Parts: sequence; structure tokens; C-alpha cells
Amino acid sequence: MITLTRKLKKDNNEQRSSSSLPEPGKRVSIRDKLLIREVQEMESTLPPTCQTSFLDPNTLYDFYLFVTPDEGHWHGGRYLFHIYVTEEYNMAPPQVRCMTKLWHPNISEDGDVCLSLLRASSVDGMGWAPTRTLKDVVWGLNSLFTDLLNFDDPLNIEAAEMYQRDRDAFRSRVRDYVSLYAKR
Repeated sequence: MITLTRKLKKDNNEQRSSSSLPEPGKRVSIRDKLLIREVQEMESTLPPTCQTSFLDPNTLYDFYLFVTPDEGHWHGGRYLFHIYVTEEYNMAPPQVRCMTKLWHPNISEDGDVCLSLLRASSVDGMGWAPTRTLKDVVWGLNSLFTDLLNFDDPLNIEAAEMYQRDRDAFRSRVRDYVSLYAKR
């Protein structure tokens, strides 16, 4: 984060001192300016069950989130999410993919995530809005393991049906997936 902040200051100083327009490749995007503030806010308010990882500190739009639930069905596992923030941010939500295979009604085995705030528009009115931030995304993903479970509008229909039909079988399948794919 610090290096990107320095880059922004340097770019701004260069723009002021230069009489010609900056090259398009050297301009800092609106997305990147927003992310400097939002990433700092996100990291200062992370739930204790979450941790972020930036492979490149200058690339705030591409990072990973680890969620380690301390309660519920998925307790004992560590789940990795890849978060990519497109140039259209904050008018469009970030793209999120679960990299850990798990048995969950709102996350497919392929890693697709069903979370209202990640939809450009949603029926329940809880979809993405420009007022939402990365902090909201992190807290939403964390809540998928506790209080935001939605068995009524599932992405993984088989998991939701199993939960409603036989909760013991559901718990057993979740435990199997945790031990096979998400063990800490």
C-alpha cells in the first residue's frame, strides 16, 4: 500500500510540473485511487476470522482473502477466496471466486459465490451499489459461514436439499470436505 501511495504522489507531482498531458499508461485510475483508501479501511476492520494476502503490494485490485470460521458447520477449515476488482469499480462489484472446494449451499463446488452484494442488480434490493466497499465484501464472505446462509435461494441446490432433507448427512458431507480440502 505504501508504495502505491508514493506512486500516486509522484504521478501527481509529475502531472503538475509537466505542461503536456501524461501518457495514458501512466495515469492512475479512479479504481486505484479508491482502493488505496478502501484497502486501508478493510484491513483495519477485518473480522478476526479473516486475513488478506496481496501478492504484489502495488496491485491492490487483485488479492486473496482467507476465511477461517470459528463456529458453525465449516469450523476447522480455512477457505481461500480470490478477489479481483475490475476497472469498472465502484460502479460494478468485484469478481469473487472461492478457491477451496467445499460443500455449501451458496458456493458451488467450482467456486462460484452467491452473495447478493456481489450482484450488479438483485431481486432483494441488496445488490451492489457504488456506496458499497471492499469491507462490505469481506464481511459478506465471512458471514456466508455463519448468519448469511441462504437455503431458500441456493447456488448449490443439492447441498441445500440435503440440509433440508437430512441435516446429519449434510454435516457429515461438510466435515468430509473440510478434512479433504480445507484443513488448516
